[in-house]
Amino acid sequence: MKDRIEGLLAKIRESAANLSTEEGLEQFRIAFLSRKGSIAQLFEDLKTLSADEKPSMGKALNVLRQTAQSLLDEAVENLQREKKSGKDVLDITLPGRAQHRGHMHIVSQTIEEISDIFRRMGFSVADGPEIETDHYNFEALNFPADHPARDMQDTFFITDSHLLRTHTTPVQVRLMEKYQPPIRAIFPGKVYRNEVISARSHVQFHQIDGLFVDKGVTFADLKGTLVTFAKMYYGSSLKYRFRPSFFPFTEPSAEMDISCYLCNAKGCRVCKHTGWLEILGCGMVDPNVFSFVNVDPEEFSGYAFGIGIERTAMLRHAIDDIRLLFENDLRVNHQFN
Repeated sequence: MKDRIEGLLAKIRESAANLSTEEGLEQFRIAFLSRKGSIAQLFEDLKTLSADEKPSMGKALNVLRQTAQSLLDEAVENLQREKKSGKDVLDITLPGRAQHRGHMHIVSQTIEEISDIFRRMGFSVADGPEIETDHYNFEALNFPADHPARDMQDTFFITDSHLLRTHTTPVQVRLMEKYQPPIRAIFPGKVYRNEVISARSHVQFHQIDGLFVDKGVTFADLKGTLVTFAKMYYGSSLKYRFRPSFFPFTEPSAEMDISCYLCNAKGCRVCKHTGWLEILGCGMVDPNVFSFVNVDPEEFSGYAFGIGIERTAMLRHAIDDIRLLFENDLRVNHQFN
């Protein structure tokens, strides 16, 4: 029995020296410390010894079992320590992790691209409050209190005299109040209208309005500026046309269309099979607007225009639902980084 105990102890120490995996630890436990393991078998054989041998052999077997258990516990601790320390080890030979940088939203990209084009044509950039007064948003832009044109824009009124601006055009009134002509500026910003949210409309969106006031400004200057912008933004091969329209703050007024570059003007779903895409509204500043800001319409003239940012982005990138631009779906945003 003594020889068997010593032989098993040597085997246990040898096996414990090579424990480095969880599978190895489990195999060690089953082989030596389980109910059917080698140590348990020796305890069964202890029953066959004489009464004189049992005490000393029993003590030796207890020491053997404690030694095996200690070696197993130590191996478990070593393995756990290696796993924990391995998380903190920096292997400088591994390739570096790529840094995922953010990018501008497609609406912000569109605003920046359009603004850059007009900056290169000599326009400065101005801004104004999003909470406007009825005076700046309507009255000073030739919208009398009972004028039916007010129905063109469903408005979020905060009080009887304050509202969320429905366009960025009020900034032109503020500029002409503050500065004397010549004035050449664009004003991008967020606007609000009380409309049903759908694939083509939203309660908030962005516009870039522009204004140029000086002596001798004509409709030809307006056309030259907008055609230059359209060709720089959409491509030099496009065709364009101006259609008569109506805006209370410009006279004459027009809307500008360009040939559909998505179908080569052959007609598609985006251009409603007409071959044309509407991109902006424009016109010569109405003399009544000048009267609100003390600019002499006999001495000065000017033009104004307004571009819908979301509509422009949707046309250029063939996006068929404006809601995609506001839902922060990364699957959409990542297409424009």
